[in-house]
Amino acid sequence: MSDKPLMPKATAVWLVDNTSLSFEQIADFCGMHPLEVKGIADEDVAKGIKGSDPISTGQLTREQIEDAEKNPNIRLKLAQLKYKLPHVKPKKNPRYTPVSKRQDKPDAIYWILRNHPELTDADLIKLIGTTKATIAKIRDRGHWNSQNIKAVDPVTLGLCTQIELDFAVTRAANRKPRQVRKTAEGLKTLEETTASGSDVESGDDA
Repeated sequence: MSDKPLMPKATAVWLVDNTSLSFEQIADFCGMHPLEVKGIADEDVAKGIKGSDPISTGQLTREQIEDAEKNPNIRLKLAQLKYKLPHVKPKKNPRYTPVSKRQDKPDAIYWILRNHPELTDADLIKLIGTTKATIAKIRDRGHWNSQNIKAVDPVTLGLCTQIELDFAVTRAANRKPRQVRKTAEGLKTLEETTASGSDVESGDDA
């Protein structure tokens, strides 16, 4: 089981908007880099992503957040979930979608690309029954109907269930830690980045 929240970026958005936690505390809990969290606060990152309240989902307690707000050295830990998602066996065959709902697929794909970039093309294909070519065209805005495509939750459209979406996001989150560690090794901390900028400004002329 992953030690990070189900929807890391949406959780980070909520924590930035509703708490006084430091960028480093939020980044550590959500498996992100502090600069990504700063980007959320500056509205340069995660535009259009609705915040996910980790308290209402049982992933954090209000007491944990209040203690961490008082002490920036405290690192938040994922609370033991009060419920477990039922096991959903991935389907090997492409999902069948009624003709009446097929026209909604581009909207659902666009929503997932915006809100869950951690999901791979293969995840999208299994989740809502589409093709790699269609995903590529929507991502590159090369779809014939691009000007009319809007981001709409696939659960709302009836293209998948909330359980299936949560399962796909959880599976992607379990893949994420390895990628995050690899990325973090090549990035400087927020303090190092700020310090480097100060060094350039205050350095002696050659």
